[in-house]
Amino acid sequence: MGFVTKSIEDRVAVLTINKPPANALSSALIQEISSIFNELEHDENVRAIVLKGDGRFFSAGADIKEFTTINTADDFAKLAENGQEIFEKIEKFNKPVIASIHGAALGGGLELAMACHIRYVADNAKLGLPELQLGLVPGFAGSQRLPRYVGMAKAAEMLFTSEPISGKEAVQWGLANAAFPEEELHEASIKLAKKIAAKSPLALSKAIELLNYSKHENYYAGVKKEADSFGDIFVSADAKEGISAFIEKRQPQFTGK
Repeated sequence: MGFVTKSIEDRVAVLTINKPPANALSSALIQEISSIFNELEHDENVRAIVLKGDGRFFSAGADIKEFTTINTADDFAKLAENGQEIFEKIEKFNKPVIASIHGAALGGGLELAMACHIRYVADNAKLGLPELQLGLVPGFAGSQRLPRYVGMAKAAEMLFTSEPISGKEAVQWGLANAAFPEEELHEASIKLAKKIAAKSPLALSKAIELLNYSKHENYYAGVKKEADSFGDIFVSADAKEGISAFIEKRQPQFTGK
């Protein structure tokens, strides 16, 4: 059984992450998302995509327990690079992708949402990168994409404090396009997707290409640096303590080692 369901109606594909209880992004789930996007790339019946989560959250983050099965900095860096590559595929995808965010998009969940072209959010959703709370750093290009949306100062605050912002605040800071009461979010996302799907597929593809062209080369150097840092930090004592504390539901005691 997979973790992502797909439905197609009126040229809109709805992808729903269903991995209770928090839709944590395991390697298997991220790979499944990649495979589905490969299928949709050449599906002429699909012109826009809505990505959402089932249950309480869009995605509350990466699968922390999976981290305990990895030991070397190189393996952690490869994990980060794989996620970065798949999320980059979404950002460069030839059809518009709308993230429909309710509950929470934290850590890897927010990194996935930031790779989408448009973000619609519930008013009370929580969006953040809490990796430093665990003694870690973002690994799926979060440190590079977040400043592009909210500016360097706000990105620093969100990273350093690990505090999320609400859906309404995300709109104010430019991280999300619009916020809705949670019960209206899905309908609003579908309405937007259908409006977009009525446009020329060729023009949409070119528009996405042009938007991505605005990236600077130092962005790609930055995501490579992030992956290497992700690997280095994961073999530290503080990272081991942060992960253990998360799993044991206690406050971490960091030593700086």
